[in-house]
Amino acid sequence: MDEKISCLIGLQTRSNFYKVEAGLIALLRNCLESETENSKSILSCCIDHFQSLNSEDAGWGCGWRNIQMLSSHLLAQRPEAREVLFGGSGFVPDILSLQRWLEIAWEKGFDAPGAAQLDHAVYGSKKWIGTTECSALLRSFALRARIVDFGPKESQSVVGISVDNTVDKTRNDKMANSKVKSEAYQVLMDFVWNYFSDENSIQFGQQHVVICEKTPLYFQHDGHSRTIVGVQAKHQQNGILPYNLLVLDPAHSTATLERSLKQKIGWQKLIKKDRNTLKKPQYQLCYVDPGIASEEEMEDLKTIDSIFLEL
Repeated sequence: MDEKISCLIGLQTRSNFYKVEAGLIALLRNCLESETENSKSILSCCIDHFQSLNSEDAGWGCGWRNIQMLSSHLLAQRPEAREVLFGGSGFVPDILSLQRWLEIAWEKGFDAPGAAQLDHAVYGSKKWIGTTECSALLRSFALRARIVDFGPKESQSVVGISVDNTVDKTRNDKMANSKVKSEAYQVLMDFVWNYFSDENSIQFGQQHVVICEKTPLYFQHDGHSRTIVGVQAKHQQNGILPYNLLVLDPAHSTATLERSLKQKIGWQKLIKKDRNTLKKPQYQLCYVDPGIASEEEMEDLKTIDSIFLEL
C-alpha cells in the first residue's frame, strides 16, 4: 500500500483548468454587491471552477469536477488540508489521478459497501460517482467529510446515494411519483443558509455580502451534481427570507461564467438557483469540517454515514 501511494504521489498529474485571474468568487461578490435589492449574501472563498470537457468527461465527470472544486478551496484555505491532500502535492490532480486515489481509499477500508457497488475499480472508467465517493476519498486523507441527505421519509434507510447505479436507480424510480411540494425544499434552503452563516455567527454590519470560512458544498441529485459556493437571502416585509443558492455548475464553460460576471450580464441565470428550481425527490450535500482526524477517529470515518433531513 505504501509503495502504491508513493508511486501515485510521484506520477499524479495536475489538472488543467481555465484560471480566472481575478477569481470567480471576487467577480461574483462584485455582482452581488452591485444589486440594489435588500439582500444578504454569504460566500465561501478561493474556489476554482473545473468544467467538464467534451474531449474528457462530458456526460459523466461532474462528480469528479466537484471534488476538484472542493479540493481547490481546501488547498487554498486550509493549511492542514494542504499538508495531507494528495500526498502534500499542493495541486488539484486530474480525474485519472483522483480515480487512483479513490481506489486507494477503498483499499484502506473506506466505504466498503460503495467500493463493492462499483466493483472496487474506477480507474479509466466513466462510472458516475457521488457524495459517498467524495467523502471516502477526502476521509482517506484524514479530512472530516460529512454528508447530509434530504428526501422523503422512505429514503432514510439508504445512505449516500451515488448519482447513477442500478440499486439507486431502482429506489429513485420508486420515489419518482412522490412529489415534493415546493415549500418542503425550504428545509434544504434553511440548512444551506445556517451552514454558511454558522447560525448567526456572521456579522454583516453595513455590508450585504460577506466571505465565510466554510467549505463549498458538493450538491448532488439524481443525474447531476454541482457545487454550492454561497447563499443569498432576500428580505421581505412579511419576514420570510426567500433564498437563492449560489451554484457553480461543471457543465458550464468557465470562460462564459467569467465573461458574464465581468460584464454583469446573465450571471444570475447561470449561478442563482431559488427554491422553485428544486424538482428532484432527493438531494445530498457533502462538506468538510475543520481539522485533521486522529487515528482512532479514522476508524470511525471508514463507515460513511449521513445526517437525514426529511423533505
